[in-house]
Amino acid sequence: MEQGVVLAPGVYNALFAKAVEHTGFDAVYITGFGTAARYGYPDVGLITQTEMVQNLKHICRATTIPVIADADTGYGNIINVRRTVREYERAGVAGFHLEDQVFPKKCGFMEGKAVIPLEEHAQKIRAALDARRDPETVIIARTDALAPNGWEDALARARAYREAGADAVFVDGIRTLEELEIYSRELAQKGIPCLYNGGLVTAEVAQHMGFKIQILAGLALGAVFKSATAAMQELNASGSARQTMAQFNPPGEVKSVNDILGVPEVYELEQRYDLAGEEEKIQ
Repeated sequence: MEQGVVLAPGVYNALFAKAVEHTGFDAVYITGFGTAARYGYPDVGLITQTEMVQNLKHICRATTIPVIADADTGYGNIINVRRTVREYERAGVAGFHLEDQVFPKKCGFMEGKAVIPLEEHAQKIRAALDARRDPETVIIARTDALAPNGWEDALARARAYREAGADAVFVDGIRTLEELEIYSRELAQKGIPCLYNGGLVTAEVAQHMGFKIQILAGLALGAVFKSATAAMQELNASGSARQTMAQFNPPGEVKSVNDILGVPEVYELEQRYDLAGEEEKIQ
């Protein structure tokens, strides 16, 4: 869609970032939930900034499309936020969102969330803006106040964070179309750039509702977990995973993992520089 919403599928490693680019998307989203899962942890504030940045470095190097990243709470106070911004920019992200949960945080759709005072997070946003070295880096202010505090507080926070200078805002925890319509009516359709996390509507509808970015944070993780679990269940039950592998790898429909990882390019380089011939000479 021309001048449409930026649709960014969520991934958790470099392989699937490459798959997003090969599929034809214009941006990719790096999920904190998925990154925590990659390390074997739940998304409850257990992974560190260093671990997240290390994952981001591999992902940003693997793709040429813009990377939008989860920066959680900034991994600490205002001083930590400043360092997080610098490290995320060095990793190569195009933008990131910073949330107002207390630390340790929880995934946006988990129970038991709590938020810090509005002004404290507004100061975090100001600190992030001051620390930003590339003016093109998009800083998105996320609020998780909807579930614990309701719409009045969530909207007040989103507006305050925008006034503090955030390039866009993000109300997380949208579960129903009614909530999405409130989000659209009160913020997105009033000139405030907004990010929507979820798949309740298509990108075309999200654009019509005024959203600038739509992410599907758990897309790759959910699909991989489902298919991998199915394959293991089949193997455990029958001793073979042929039916599952055939179902998830239909011939001729998608590029292979080797294609996405660049094996054909490696073969081309070997031929260009005659590596096989050089190896024979050495032997």
